[in-house]
Amino acid sequence: MFRKGQEIEVEISDYAFEGKGIARINYRDDAKKFIVFVNQAYPGDIAKVMITKVKKSFAEAKIVELIKSSDDRTKAVCKHFGVCGGCKSQDLQYSVQVAYKEKQVRDIFERLGGLTNFEFLPIQSSENYFNYRNKMEYTFSNKRWITNKEIEKGVEISDRDFALGLHIPRIYDKVVDIYECHLQPKIGDKILNFTRDFFKSRKTTVFSTTTQEGFLRNLVIKSGAASKDLMVNLVTSSENDELIHEFSDSLQSHFPEITTFVQNINLKKSQTAFGDYEKIWFGSGQITDKIDDKTYKISSNSFFQTNTPQATKLFQIAVEFADFTKTDSVYDLYSGAGTIAIYIADKVKTVFAVESVDDAVGDAKQNMKLNNIENIVFVKADLNKSILPKIEEMKITKPDVIIADPPRAGMNPNTVKDILTLQPQKVVYISCNPTTQVRDINLLSEKYDLIKIQPVDMFPHTYHIENVALLKLKSI
Repeated sequence: MFRKGQEIEVEISDYAFEGKGIARINYRDDAKKFIVFVNQAYPGDIAKVMITKVKKSFAEAKIVELIKSSDDRTKAVCKHFGVCGGCKSQDLQYSVQVAYKEKQVRDIFERLGGLTNFEFLPIQSSENYFNYRNKMEYTFSNKRWITNKEIEKGVEISDRDFALGLHIPRIYDKVVDIYECHLQPKIGDKILNFTRDFFKSRKTTVFSTTTQEGFLRNLVIKSGAASKDLMVNLVTSSENDELIHEFSDSLQSHFPEITTFVQNINLKKSQTAFGDYEKIWFGSGQITDKIDDKTYKISSNSFFQTNTPQATKLFQIAVEFADFTKTDSVYDLYSGAGTIAIYIADKVKTVFAVESVDDAVGDAKQNMKLNNIENIVFVKADLNKSILPKIEEMKITKPDVIIADPPRAGMNPNTVKDILTLQPQKVVYISCNPTTQVRDINLLSEKYDLIKIQPVDMFPHTYHIENVALLKLKSI
């Protein structure tokens, strides 16, 4: 059996869902294969690796020396790749990334989920696989991660107590200074570096989750793909009008492209980039973007799909799968800011948008008016509980179609039971986690057949994948 710290030579033969190479090794006389998951390794690699974790049936390892590179490897363009947690596979050709994601979705549905007799449509790749993110969220930290290159150079580190960038994977309190990110529009790098320099030069304190002291918490940059609007959102732990007024003036002077600057004041102990209240320093406090012909106002704390062109493809697939008619009553579960509800409203009779967060419903109502839509009914309900009492209370029409777009954890069992009780003719299930999606589809298989699925790559260079599934009520 292997031990932690042991170095072995392996050949990578496959690729796992979370972006790890797979090596299969004979370790017993019965020739049973032992699995070693190797971080940042790809099929075709031959490498010396060091074991970092050992379990009964598998081990995890990291590369010590790459003896032979896979033909699918390419040079990563970002100098932070391999250190920060933003990208997982930037050094793998994009066409190969997409092929593996498609294979992994198929494997999850067919091998792990045991699902058969459904149509598998080809993955929709992203036309832009760099500079595609319309939102980047950075963290201030008083514990800057010192890179191996800095250590190797023997550089004396004098500013360990100030960083602005991204968290080191699996290390919650360490942040690596980021100077470039190829996932966001290029102006984002300039704003990021300007912000770091501005506050470092003024010796501004950084919030610590340990001491609950310090001023700076997060920097969030949002952009509109269609409008070219640009928002800077600075999250702090308190107000400091003199300092923020100076920062606001400097932003406007250096970056006339910025259309609005917002300060969110987060009074909570937890490190989240959401404020208890906000102050708008210039502009409207919102940006605008479009998905097809629908326009959306996006505020500092609004959720909006991170890759706008791919979101358009995602919604188009959902509409095609649903095959709506003008007489359809549709439930949009986990509606959020109503992005999907607004997108489909002119294709159906009524959309009942089910959501529990007041701010999200407020954004949805504003966007409904902006698009001259009048056939969305908002249902405030907690989808961790049954929504049937709320439906009965409001005397809501039963659905012909349900669209569900839950978080990564998937649907609550109560929601699954509600769908089985309501029995819409069709369920269109959009998921950012095919594993939990398969779990829920198997639960729904009591009354529903899986007809077809189609993956959409919303997040190039990461292992994340969106998937759309169509289920139809079984014939009696």
